[in-house]
Amino acid sequence: MWIQRSGLTRILHLRHFTESAAALAAGVPEPEVPLLYFEGLPRTDPKYAEIIRAVPRAASGKSIAAKERKVGRVPSIVFEQEDGQHGGNKRLISVQTNQIRKLVNHLGRSFFLSRLFDLEVRPEFESEDVIEKVRVLPRKLHLHAGTDAVLNVTFIRAPSHALLKVDVPLVFRGEDVSPGLKKGAYLNIIKRTVKFICPADIIPPYTDVDLSELDAGQKLVMGDLQVHPALKLIQSKDQPVCKIMGARVSDQRRSK
Repeated sequence: MWIQRSGLTRILHLRHFTESAAALAAGVPEPEVPLLYFEGLPRTDPKYAEIIRAVPRAASGKSIAAKERKVGRVPSIVFEQEDGQHGGNKRLISVQTNQIRKLVNHLGRSFFLSRLFDLEVRPEFESEDVIEKVRVLPRKLHLHAGTDAVLNVTFIRAPSHALLKVDVPLVFRGEDVSPGLKKGAYLNIIKRTVKFICPADIIPPYTDVDLSELDAGQKLVMGDLQVHPALKLIQSKDQPVCKIMGARVSDQRRSK
């Protein structure tokens, strides 16, 4: 019985290989299998999904940008996706200051820059007509140094086939049970974001850093992070993320 099943498996594998080769020879691409989030890894919560509304902008320049900000608009640009970093075929738009400020304040700057949004370009913000609807990733966010007012935003288109460079925020968990921290050591956070090349459909909103088993003197490096295997780490996997340091001198003196 096992021999028959094994032979059947080989036949099925051979058949799949033959059909794939025939399709390739005929110039017909095989259908792409969509990437999905893995169970247990962070995924974007659809509860917080929001459509960013935008209007076309005819021109750029400092004076134009200043006028846009005075009427409650943020001058922005949408780029095409090219190798995950550089953009082309840019579209000038303006978005609503109040909406972007609300999103940044709610999510935090680094989490805003690692989240996909649907962007709708309309003739006017209150218009029911949609000129274009596109999925985008915020690429750059420029805030005023003194007031944190949103000055401009750059978006990049994020179709399903896109590979995008993303600074994924790190969320540290397990401080309450870390053996090293329980002994009075302290956490030295070296990196708060890590750069990956991500397929657009599975960009993680953040990555968990598990401190629950770290003792004093131990560290975690980028290669220790648990992420989807389709994500490609850009930086060295040996680069440290955090370390449990010995008790501070002040703490040691206090304990004597």
